Parts: sequence; C-alpha cells; structure tokens
Amino acid sequence: MMSTETRLDARGNGFRHELYPYAGEDAFLGGTLGFIHEALESDEAVVVAVPRSKESLLRAELSDAGPVKFVDAAEPGRNPGRLIAAWQKWVTDRAAEGRPVRGIGETAWDQARTAADVAELRYHEWLLNQAFARSPSWWLMCPYDVSAAEPAAVQALSRCHPYIRRDGALSRSEDFKAHEPYPFEELSAPCSPYEELVFTHGELSAVRDKVSRCATEHRLERNRVRELMVVVTELATNSIRHADGRGRLRTWAQDATLVCEFRDNGYIADPLAGRVRPTHDQPGGRGLWLVHQLCDLVEMRSARDTGTVVRVHMDLPC
Repeated sequence: MMSTETRLDARGNGFRHELYPYAGEDAFLGGTLGFIHEALESDEAVVVAVPRSKESLLRAELSDAGPVKFVDAAEPGRNPGRLIAAWQKWVTDRAAEGRPVRGIGETAWDQARTAADVAELRYHEWLLNQAFARSPSWWLMCPYDVSAAEPAAVQALSRCHPYIRRDGALSRSEDFKAHEPYPFEELSAPCSPYEELVFTHGELSAVRDKVSRCATEHRLERNRVRELMVVVTELATNSIRHADGRGRLRTWAQDATLVCEFRDNGYIADPLAGRVRPTHDQPGGRGLWLVHQLCDLVEMRSARDTGTVVRVHMDLPC
C-alpha cells in the first residue's frame, strides 16, 4: 500500500498519469486491484480499459464489479490516434456521476505489428499529458508488462509518464521532462519501389487517380478505397492551402499495409490536431480528425524548419 504522503502527492489536482511496470498476472492483479480498492474506498469512480484477457482476470477477483466500469479497449480500433478521444468520452461519462475518476488503461502492445505501430502507441502515451493538462482532476494508471521487454523500451515509456509505481509506492519519473519536445524516432525509409507525384493547384484529380491505381493494384477492398480517397483529398488539400500551394505524394506497400505519404513545407503547431473530437461550432480542424477515423495508422511529423510529413496506413487483405 502507498504511504499517505506519496498518495497525496500523486493525487493533487488535474491529471495524474502513472506507469505501472509489472511482470506476470499476479503482479498485474496486485497493482491494479490495489489501485481500484483505493479508489472505491475514497468514493471515486473507476473506468477500466484493458485487453479482454486482463479484463477477465479483474472481473474474477472483484466480487462486485458494479462500481467499476469496464469499457471495450478495442473499440477505438488499431490507430492510437483515436484513443485520446475515447478516453475523453469514458472519463466524461464517469465524471458525470459527480465523483473524481480513476482509470486503468493497458495498451495492447502485443498487437502492434510494426515498429511504426509501437512508436505511435508510445507517442499517444506522451500526448495524454498534453490532452488532459487542463482537464478536471482524474488519475490514470498504465500497466505495462515488462516480462519480455527490453530495458530501452521501459525507459522510453517512462519518458511518457510523470509517475512510476513500483512495489506499491509512487515516485516521480526521472526520465519525464514536461517541457522538452517529444523525442521522435526517425520515420523509416519508403519501401522500394515507391511511386512519387508532385502536385499543386488544380491537380487533386491526379492525386486521387494515382492513389486509386495503387490501391487497386494491391487489392485494397472497395469500401476502403473510397475511404482512402477521402483521406488523400483532405491531405492534398491541406498541402495546397496551408503550405506553398504544392506537395509531394509517395505511395508504397509495406508490412501488409498500403502507405501514402504527403510532404510539404507547412507547419502544424498543435500536436493534438486530429486526435480530439471537433466541437460543433469549431470553424476548422475536421480534416485531420477524419483522417484518423478512416486510417489504421497515422504518422505525423511537423517542424517549422523542415515542414510536415503525414503518412497514412491502410491494412491490406491477407
């Protein structure tokens, strides 16, 4: 059990985000059940989003799961860019009960198929701190199974969490630097052979035709081709409107996905662009939201001096 001093320091006000490294089912249950029971003793609402196998373990140990709301962790889909909006909804629903909220969210790291998947899952964990920096008070525990994890992977995640829980005690993460930019990993080189098209005003149809031919060649399902057409139209339009009126498109297939990459010299200042659900009266910002909703993975890198790269991935049929 945490000491009172540590517990009060962790609770405080605003968003509290902790990493819980564990090894094995017993350690998973020990940490998460302790977290849940502390919440229930303090009359706090609890929302749990974990893989199905972990949910079954928790349900078996909770004699009355009524006060604990289990949500479908798979509902947002494979793209980590949808997870912040999901957490916003889950927490808002629980906060409506008029009580403080605790959450347990374990990412399905074992379902990440590629290095790009892992990198975006990790980036999502870092972005949570920004997304909820000004939210009402709530507390999120992120269990992470270190049984087969490399030390570098654990350290990379500790950079994304202000707190780390070990042996029932909570301490500040020495690796977390709140005011430093996120340490992005370099995007992988395009898989050869790839196709390239430079486009400008009046050439959206050429962009759509290029992507449509590539998608058909790689047997992307028809309904997904239609969705991809919406995506590439949004991204190409952004390049034309918000850069210097031109952009560069690359397409290739890699790791059973079709990848479309857009490059331009524009700059996207908001790292949460596309990850937070637009409001009804919001004048813009719906394009990148739509991109995240339609794609299986989105990689975005943007800097004032180098411009913007957006890669979208669509899973190909097996």
